[in-house]
Amino acid sequence: MIKKIVKEISLGSGIAILGFLVWKGYDILPLIFIFGFFAAVYFLAESKGMVKPVGFQKVSSGKGTTGITFKDIGGQDSAIKELKEALNFIINYEQIKKLGIRPLKGILLTGPPGTGKTLLAKAAANYTDAVFVATSGSEFIEMYAGVGAQRVRKLFKTARENAAKEGKNNAIIFIDEIEVVGGKRGSNSSHMEYDQTLNQLLVEMDGMKTDDSVKTLLIAATNRSDMLDPALMRPGRFDRHVKVDLPSKDGREQILRIHTRNKPMAADVNLCDIAKETFGFSGAHLESLTNEAAIYAFREAEKEITSHHFKEAVDKVMMGEKLDKRPNQAELRRVAVHETGHALISEILKPGSVSTLTISPRGNALGYMRQSPEDDIYLYTQDYLEKEICIALAGALAEEAIFDSRSTGNANDFEQAERLAKEIVNAGMSSMGTVAKASIPQDRMHSVVTEILQEQENKIKEILKPYSETIIEITDILLEKERLSGDEFRKFINSEKQLTA
Repeated sequence: MIKKIVKEISLGSGIAILGFLVWKGYDILPLIFIFGFFAAVYFLAESKGMVKPVGFQKVSSGKGTTGITFKDIGGQDSAIKELKEALNFIINYEQIKKLGIRPLKGILLTGPPGTGKTLLAKAAANYTDAVFVATSGSEFIEMYAGVGAQRVRKLFKTARENAAKEGKNNAIIFIDEIEVVGGKRGSNSSHMEYDQTLNQLLVEMDGMKTDDSVKTLLIAATNRSDMLDPALMRPGRFDRHVKVDLPSKDGREQILRIHTRNKPMAADVNLCDIAKETFGFSGAHLESLTNEAAIYAFREAEKEITSHHFKEAVDKVMMGEKLDKRPNQAELRRVAVHETGHALISEILKPGSVSTLTISPRGNALGYMRQSPEDDIYLYTQDYLEKEICIALAGALAEEAIFDSRSTGNANDFEQAERLAKEIVNAGMSSMGTVAKASIPQDRMHSVVTEILQEQENKIKEILKPYSETIIEITDILLEKERLSGDEFRKFINSEKQLTA
C-alpha cells in the first residue's frame, strides 16, 4: 500500500514539474525522452522479476484452517495414517522432546497426478492448526541469477511472519512440483540459477530448529521423485516419503461417496459398481466423473442423477465427449464388427467381463468395448496377459473374418498387444526364459514378440470360426441401438448358443 502511494506521489510530482518547466518556456522533449527510456527499462526489468521485492512469492495463507480436513479425503488411508504420525510430532512437541525425538523437517508426497497430494497438505495445516503458505516450484525459477534464492528466503520468512501475526506456533509451507526447483544439480549446466535456488532451499531446511518460536514444516509434492537431488531426499531434510497412490476399489467408493454428498442420487445408482468400473481412476478423475454425471442430469432436466448418467460420465472421462462426426454406413458397419469381435472374445475368455459395447464416436475412438474388472489386479500371470492380447487382437480378426480385410482402426489395438507381449518377455514368461531387459537384442525381442502375437492370432481365428453368424447378428443390433450394456450383450449371446473357447 505504501509503495503504491509513493508511486502515485512520484508520478504526480513529475507531471507538476514538467508542467512548471513548460510554463517557464523550457524545451522538455529531451527530458520526456530520457524519462520514457528509463521507465521502459524499469517496467521491462520488473516484468522479468529483476526488481521485484526480494523473495516475491505467489502464496496463499489461512488463519489456522484451510477448510480441508482428512475426512474430506478418501481412498488414502495409508498415506493419511503416515502423515498424521509425522504431524503428531508437532502437536505433541513437549512429550516427544522428553524422549529426545527430533520433529520432522520435511515430508515428501509422491504419486501420480490427481491423487490428492495438495489436499493432504491443506488437511495437514488444519490438523496442526498451522498457518498454510503454498507455492509451486515454477514460481522460483527466473532467467536472472539470484531471484530464485531470494524467493526461497522470502517464502520461509513469510511463513514465520504470518504465524507470528496470527499468534500461531506452527507454519506449514507447501511446494507443489518440487522437481522444478529440487532437480538433480548439474542437470542444467547452462542455467546455474536452478542450482543456486536448490542450494538456498537446502540451507533454509538446515536452518529449521526444534526450538524456534514458530515451528515450520515443509511439505512438498511431486510425481517425478526420480528427478530430485539426493541431498534433498536424505534424512534431516525430507525425513518422510509418503506414497499417495491411485485408490483401490474401496478407496474409489469412498471418494465417490464424498463427491456425491451434495448431489441428489436416484435409487438405481450403485457406487460400488461404479467403483469397480473405474479401475485406474485418480481422485481427480472421480470428482470429474460425479460432476459430469450431474451435468448430464442437468442437460436432460432431471431432478436426480441416475445410473445412466454415471455410465455416460464414465465414458466421457475415459474417452472424451461424443463427436458430431459420423462414419458412413460401410465404415460404421466395420466399426460394429470390430467392437463385437472384442466383446465376443472377452466374454468367451473371461465370462462376465463386458461392461459396455458402443459405436458412438468419442475422442479418437469411433467405437469401443469397455471391460469391468471384478477386482483390482496388480500382478499379472502369463495366462492373464495372453487373454488380454487375444481381446486386443480380436477386433482386427473379426474384421478379417467378415470382410476378408483389416483396417487402420486396428493400430492402437496392435500397440496394446505389442506392449503386453513385451511384458511377457520382460517378466521371463516367454520362450527366452529369464532375461535382463537391457541386454535383449532388438531383433531378438522383435522375433519373440512376433511369435507370441502370431500364436494368439491363430488361437483367436480358431475360436471365431463358429461365430461368424453371431458376429453379424450382434452387429445388426449394435447398428440399430448404437450401444449395448454388458447384460444386454450376454443375454443375446446366451440365447443364441453356449459360448465355448
